[in-house]
Amino acid sequence: MKLIIHPVKGHYKLFLIKDSKLFLTGLVDLAETGRGYRPRNFRQRHGTRGVLKPVPPKEFTALLRNSTVYLTTRDVAFSSFLRDLQIKARKISLCRFCLLEDRITPVTNKTWIEYGGNKICYDCGIRELRRELGYLGRFGSGSTRYVEKMLREIKDLDKVISILQPEKADGSKTLFDTIDSHRITKTDLITDLPLPEEFTKRCGVETLMPVQQLSAGSGLLEHKDLLIVAATASGKTFIGEMAGFKNYIEGRGRLYFLVPLVALANQKYRRFKDKYGSLCDISLNTGTSRLNLPETRPVGGRHPRASVVVGTYEGVDHTLRCGRVPSNIGTVVIDEVQMLEDPDRGHRLDGLIARLKHIAPDAQYLYLSATIGSPSLLAKKLGAELVQYEDRPVPLERHLIFTEYKQKIGYIKQLVTREFRKTSSKGYKGQTIVFTNSRARCHIVADALGRQAAAYHAGLSSKERRDIEKKFERGEYATVITTAALAAGVDFPASQVIFDSLAMGIKWLSVGEFHQMMGRAGRPEFHDLGKVVLLAEPGATYERGSHFTEEEMAVRLLKGEVEEVSPVYDLEGSSEETVANAVVCKGDEGKILAMENTMVGELEPNLQMMIGNGLIKRVGKKIELTPLSRVMSEHFIGMNRLCRISSLAKKMDDPLAIVAELDCEPLEDE
Repeated sequence: MKLIIHPVKGHYKLFLIKDSKLFLTGLVDLAETGRGYRPRNFRQRHGTRGVLKPVPPKEFTALLRNSTVYLTTRDVAFSSFLRDLQIKARKISLCRFCLLEDRITPVTNKTWIEYGGNKICYDCGIRELRRELGYLGRFGSGSTRYVEKMLREIKDLDKVISILQPEKADGSKTLFDTIDSHRITKTDLITDLPLPEEFTKRCGVETLMPVQQLSAGSGLLEHKDLLIVAATASGKTFIGEMAGFKNYIEGRGRLYFLVPLVALANQKYRRFKDKYGSLCDISLNTGTSRLNLPETRPVGGRHPRASVVVGTYEGVDHTLRCGRVPSNIGTVVIDEVQMLEDPDRGHRLDGLIARLKHIAPDAQYLYLSATIGSPSLLAKKLGAELVQYEDRPVPLERHLIFTEYKQKIGYIKQLVTREFRKTSSKGYKGQTIVFTNSRARCHIVADALGRQAAAYHAGLSSKERRDIEKKFERGEYATVITTAALAAGVDFPASQVIFDSLAMGIKWLSVGEFHQMMGRAGRPEFHDLGKVVLLAEPGATYERGSHFTEEEMAVRLLKGEVEEVSPVYDLEGSSEETVANAVVCKGDEGKILAMENTMVGELEPNLQMMIGNGLIKRVGKKIELTPLSRVMSEHFIGMNRLCRISSLAKKMDDPLAIVAELDCEPLEDE
């Protein structure tokens, strides 16, 4: 028999379990006597129904001696009484809410829910949660099921309720988790490394950061190819600078530093120009705009033979696709290499890397990313050694708030204002990046927040964006509100990131995109702590047919892991890369196949289809490109789309009508 003792309001409840069933319940008091604590007022009944009947206290003592005794909590008086009887008691954890109704429900570390300082079972937690949701009155059945699932995952009912309806953005209640920073480790001085003096005098760095130290120890300065995976603001850009300028100064060739966005390329160009402009020529290659406007003109010079070329993927790739092959490349840095997984641009970056390896096989290739799934597999595919540093330079708090759409701006204003009032130990104010899903929403939020807020997106002119960047860096803005324009790495020193939306446009963020954007919070040279806040609207969705709502996506993103980079390209992407490869290797079919074999993703066979459509010709072992296939290469167009444009051009004279037709009737393969 098992006898469970539970202290409650000056009494002790007892539950006798016999043959795995609740056989007896009762109440007993303890009185302090000259011989110690002794039982009195013992009452019992069979089962849980009926009246408690008085029983002599000695029968309670007999029950104790004939049972295995369990205590639900440590009680000084009862423990002393048991010692006098030389009876040992065991600890048992039971749901406190079930005990109020005379039910015995054991709870373990895996099954209990924390609520008001008590441990309760999952069923009681669900009942309390549904009662709270009933008060709120805005959660549908789908959302309710998901919040129940969230309760099982978080295991803290107080925290879930705080997330659902906080009166204010109280960080102590909305904290989802904390990602700790790394311990300070001793690293080398920049002058201790085998770097040219011309570089160390200009680089502005005295001591290496941990990931820089790891890279130096992994062959960075011995011309090894590396995949470097480390948190945002951990110093990855400088890794590329060390190798690139060392290789250039020591005569091994020029540095190509490639990034995904024009805004990011402009920013890197200006910083390289400021630091190293007296050492060498630095050029910018972001492609050529068809519009001759001030905001579309380059911020710097374009010198094809410059010692350092900072460019976008497409800007440099366009040069190759047009048949202009750069020479004497010693170092290629691919920043934000996780873009290989991008459904629209991934195949182009993959093809660009293959083409660069073809024209510069002896160059050193460095791939940088903060967010890569299965990085060891990607390193193997790229032929690089992995350098991974998982710790952040500053700790990161992640907060989750469920709120109605109309209340989001109020929370944003509260959070931004509170952060801007703080000053770090380094002397910098707390500043915020707010991510939302549309340009219009950027301006709505910025207008609501006032003069210390600015909307920042690709629809602004380059001059407007640069002005905002400078004012933010000077601490004149408390916040910028942006879409995807900042997600890929434009370098704002923000201490806090707020997600007004968990979508970009009408598509949910991927785990990789979320981690990239989240990583904007907290810079070691500016801040002591980074913060991320997700504002999720229960039941909200942005895409018709979506299987998830915003509050569901919030926890999926917070708990999700980045997937392996293993893309498979469709016919459009595959055919586009094939003709681009053919341009670079002048139609040598063997070299085309060799380039395709070095790509990370898998191409769909397309040569025979392009031959059948008259886009290319096979002449011996050569692939001869037609004018149409060269258009494919130079204008980043796939086979089906080009054939469709050609067909429409025979029927229509108005270019705008052709464009409208293409947009209104997308290809099935797209």
